[in-house]
Formats: sequence, structure tokens, C-alpha cells
Amino acid sequence: MRVNRTYSAWACAGRIGVIALLALGACTTACAGNELGTARKDGAMRVRVVIDGQALTATLDDSPAARDFASLLPLDLTLSDYASTEKVGDLPRRLSIDAAPRSYKPSSGDITYYAPWGNLAIFYRDFRDSDGLVRLGAFDGGIDALRRAGAFAARFERAE
Repeated sequence: MRVNRTYSAWACAGRIGVIALLALGACTTACAGNELGTARKDGAMRVRVVIDGQALTATLDDSPAARDFASLLPLDLTLSDYASTEKVGDLPRRLSIDAAPRSYKPSSGDITYYAPWGNLAIFYRDFRDSDGLVRLGAFDGGIDALRRAGAFAARFERAE
């Protein structure tokens, strides 16, 4: 029995084309953006923190907690010192910590959420591994504007 090789080649090509279209459609749906409406190549989101007119930039992680924090922006907080290690501020509501590790060991420049108290904690010194601490992101550069005495206002907003 003679097989029609032309037909077999076209049938194979057709199957490959269908698979490619399905894959492209899945990528288009998955890669179109995120629930925040901001297209992000790697899932990270840039934010700006303004303190007394000085703007610091930071990048939020692609995590449920970081996305929940981003949903609060723009946000005005009063930051105060805690333990000569971090600046803390009360958030308007608790954040989702779904899929978050049980603990985190922060470094200087980390933006975190302390789930037991429901507050934002920005570290300006390295600290030990702490239960209930969830990393949200980190500053992209210097954080000297955070190293000040007393409470101060800080505005968190999406960077364009």
C-alpha cells in the first residue's frame, strides 16, 4: 500500500500549527498583565516613596502580599522608629499572606509586612530571621531619607 506523503506532511504541519496557536493563546492570556492593570515583564512593580519631597524608588516582589500592598497605593503613612533597626507604619487593613514563608531574615533596604501586628516595616539595618515577617520588596538605591529621628510622613505611590 502506497502512503500519500504529501497528505501526511500537511496533516503533521496542521497539527503543529494548532498546537502553536493554542500555546500562543495561552501566553497571550497569561502574559497580558496582572490584576493590578499594570503590565510587568517579570511581575515586579516599581514604586516611589516620597519623604519630605525626596523620592526613593523601590521594587515590589511578584507575590500575593506585595500585590495586596500595591492595591492600597497611593498610600500616606506615618513612619516611626522601632528598635533602632526599622521604620514602621500602620496599614489601613491587614494584607493577604497566602503562600508566604513562615519567616523572613530582612536586610537593610527591605520593605516588609509584619503579619502579627499588621504593619509595614522598612529595615534600615539587617536583622535576624523573624516569624510572621513577609518580604514585599526592596529599595533600589540609597535609603538615607529613612535614617532620621522621630515620626515622619511618607507617601507610597506607583512609579510611572
